[in-house]
Amino acid sequence: MKTKNTAIEQSWFARPSTAVAPDLIGCTLVRRFADGEIQRGTIVEVEAYGPEDPACHAYRKQTPRNAAMFMSGGYSYVYFIYGMYHCLNIVTDRAGIASAVLIRALEMQNNVHPTTKVIQRLAAGPGKLCRHLSIDRTLNQIPLDLGQPLWLEPRLEHFKIALEDQQKELVQTTRIGLSQGIDLPWRWYLKGSSAISKL
Repeated sequence: MKTKNTAIEQSWFARPSTAVAPDLIGCTLVRRFADGEIQRGTIVEVEAYGPEDPACHAYRKQTPRNAAMFMSGGYSYVYFIYGMYHCLNIVTDRAGIASAVLIRALEMQNNVHPTTKVIQRLAAGPGKLCRHLSIDRTLNQIPLDLGQPLWLEPRLEHFKIALEDQQKELVQTTRIGLSQGIDLPWRWYLKGSSAISKL
């Protein structure tokens, strides 16, 4: 992983979703709009999906809808559900292995002072964050690199220190709202964050 204010390299995502998911907590999702505006949000809640997982969209076979999950790590997978919500996933692992991490919630950052969190519930849920950041299927299968509409930046140093000092803590639980794979503890969130999605 590179240092602050650079995009996370794609090679960092070439790991199983269950390894990448907790490491994404505290990283920054960056959205660059067509007019040049940039918004940032700190990732505070994620869920992992992977091969042999009955809740995974690609559990049975590859289809046009889930094709992004079979790409190499470091690409976006955006899908549409319930006829009203988009959801953003980060593809992980090697090409050919269906694996991704659902971004469930962000703490939005102030553009002037990136460590200042404002309006905590704006992106508290996968559908809400996509709506707030105008993320839809047009952003499916794009590389998460600088210059793209979406990219990821590594944890800031103060966040890493807080984790090491146990001032911040990650909580691991089962995933939300599923009918299959309900016993897999593949959801992680930042304890105490007011942006966590509601059950």
